[in-house]
Amino acid sequence: MLVRLSHSHIRFGTFERLTYLNDLETMRGLIGFVADNYYPEAAALEGEDQVVRVFDLCVTRTAKLVARWMTAGFVHGVLNTDNMNITGESFDYGPYRFLPYYDAYFTAAYFDEGGLYAYGRQVDAVFWNLTQLARCLAQICDGARLIESLNDFGPRYEAAAREAVLNRLNLKSSTIDNEQAVVEATFKLQASLHPHPGSFEGVYYDWFGGLISETRALSGPCGQFYTGEIFDNFKALLGDFEPKDADCLKHPLFAAPEPVSLLIDDIEALWAAIARDDDWSGFHAKLDEIETYRQALGLGTD
Repeated sequence: MLVRLSHSHIRFGTFERLTYLNDLETMRGLIGFVADNYYPEAAALEGEDQVVRVFDLCVTRTAKLVARWMTAGFVHGVLNTDNMNITGESFDYGPYRFLPYYDAYFTAAYFDEGGLYAYGRQVDAVFWNLTQLARCLAQICDGARLIESLNDFGPRYEAAAREAVLNRLNLKSSTIDNEQAVVEATFKLQASLHPHPGSFEGVYYDWFGGLISETRALSGPCGQFYTGEIFDNFKALLGDFEPKDADCLKHPLFAAPEPVSLLIDDIEALWAAIARDDDWSGFHAKLDEIETYRQALGLGTD
């Protein structure tokens, strides 16, 4: 039995359905339920204030979610309003993928022939979905107040992306300008390594801790590609940062030439053994590898 677990299964599309039915009373009740159960910051509010606060908090969580997707190289399969969760969790991603290398046009779903939900379009798609949610909630509150939160989505996404990239590179916070610059330089470096397999995750792994990892990075599988102006700019920016936790690099995992991956080839190999021989050993071994990688990176469990 495969069981999907999530804090909530309340979708943006749930509110679209209520809008279609013109069932505004149920929508008000649903917002109250969401506030009471998922957004305690809004639970004590009433009426329009509660609606606006729930939406504002949802915008923040969703901006953080898509920032983590982009930083992880995660590609959602079908990123429509019915596959967005009011609690800002990854939800209904169907035929998802992790990027083997940076590719803005990469799609996860075989039927997405036009690239509507391509990796590089995910931020725009999420913003569009939030706009549709706001359109629904505007039936029960002043829409102008919702627009204020929508207008702040971009800055919230950028702040979340800075935090995510710095965490992935294990770098201490510097100035906002330096942080934004290293985020942009990281994505540019990943893009320059197209189509070298494993290079998307490889950049984070190789340069974990910043320049302290230079010798290890240059001796790894991507080392020969760390040349040119784009790389030189990335390396120069790393000089403005120190490792957040240099002790993480003492973990034996960093002695391996490459990081743990969960690319589609890995997944298909795992399930092939299960389908053919009911052999789950590879599956459990992969989970152990991922957990070890999480611990080595010093990441939390959220």
